Amino acid sequence: MESQFGEKIRALREQQHLYLRQVAPLLEMDTAQLSKIEKGLRQLKREQIPTIAHILKANEDELLTLWLADQIYAVVKDEKLANEAIQVTEEKIRFKKSKKK
Repeated sequence: MESQFGEKIRALREQQHLYLRQVAPLLEMDTAQLSKIEKGLRQLKREQIPTIAHILKANEDELLTLWLADQIYAVVKDEKLANEAIQVTEEKIRFKKSKKK
């Protein structure tokens, strides 16, 4: 399965008529690495998200959300109880946020 994050950055890059060879050096990687990220075969480092958001004139929070979703999916995709685990995690996040208020 292709990553949502990878699909998004490819679409943004193509909308701006940018080539892999133009974007990859700005992320300090080669074109093959960026191509693998776009195909979902490799993950971009979290600290590179602000850079790619700036390069592609994209919303950083949207890219980070897709990146996190791909990370979660990679961990639970083959688990029988994946949906239940995600629901428990969501409840835990809500509880923790409500405690902070």
